[in-house]
Amino acid sequence: MPAIPPGSDETPLTTILTDEEWAPLRRELIGYAYRMLGSPFDAEDAVQETMLRAWRARHRYDRRRSTPRTWVYAIAANVCRDMLRGRTRRSRAVDLAPPSQPGTELGIPLAADRWLEPFPESLPADDADPADITIAREGVQLAFMAVLQQLPPYPRSVLIFRDVLGWRSNEVAVLLERTPSSVNSALQRARAAIRAANPDLTDPLDPTSAGQRELLERYVEAFQRDDVDTLVSLLAYDATMSMPPFTWWLSGRSAIEQLWRTASGVCDDSLLVPTVANGLAAFGHYVPSDGGGATARALQVIETRRDRIVAMTSFLDTSRIFPLFGLPPELVDTDLVATPR
Repeated sequence: MPAIPPGSDETPLTTILTDEEWAPLRRELIGYAYRMLGSPFDAEDAVQETMLRAWRARHRYDRRRSTPRTWVYAIAANVCRDMLRGRTRRSRAVDLAPPSQPGTELGIPLAADRWLEPFPESLPADDADPADITIAREGVQLAFMAVLQQLPPYPRSVLIFRDVLGWRSNEVAVLLERTPSSVNSALQRARAAIRAANPDLTDPLDPTSAGQRELLERYVEAFQRDDVDTLVSLLAYDATMSMPPFTWWLSGRSAIEQLWRTASGVCDDSLLVPTVANGLAAFGHYVPSDGGGATARALQVIETRRDRIVAMTSFLDTSRIFPLFGLPPELVDTDLVATPR
């Protein structure tokens, strides 16, 4: 929780929410705010501001009118709406420019607030139902998130509450201080926009899938050996590659293969450290450094469909992103030995 101002003799917020109640609620709020704002950094700021506003308004809370969870969510919805005012929509490279040609310059990097940023963890609790985990992971996929960012804040919020979090229309109406008919109308518009955009959803990470596990293992082994032939064999025909913060991106297996063969050897002796981003397989990509260890190069997010890789997004701003995933900026020799190759 945010710190209570020094010298205050007011009743603390814990009279409304205990620490035990706050921990899971905070995780939920981070997920909601990330879906609204498209950035884990902004989501964290939004939750901090939500709790500060809740603390300031705690004397106005009435248990007869709403539960603590609904009351805090209502504040979070207002915080996210306020943060979205006047902001540029966050996007992916594939939504910002036509595909590039292999060998062309990356260009000028865009500011961090232009990009849909990766989310560093699965949203449900560890003991959540597997079906709920799948739904939650689909609800933060990069393609779905990119379409969400195109919706105005109100229908975006309604869609998240109804179709991702599973709230009923009357509950959302109370929370957003709208009528149920207004909520249902906004939901219909949001669903129509999602259908029209037709986001290219891929398979969420499923550790129980032997096929997906084999595909990712083959990718890691081939990438670390700079085995272009095997890497190409793992790609779907329409696979894409992008490298935020640049609008440069490649479309199609042949274009990616051309780049890999032209740049053969650039990633020799690379190391991929596994993690999870947006419910998808991800890897901290490290390259050898002069000191004998390895230096952070990118966070790779790998999207798969059935037995093929359909998208590879390498987030290059490692100084900003790696700390979110608990990935160090450098690996020393002992780390290299301890990390599975």
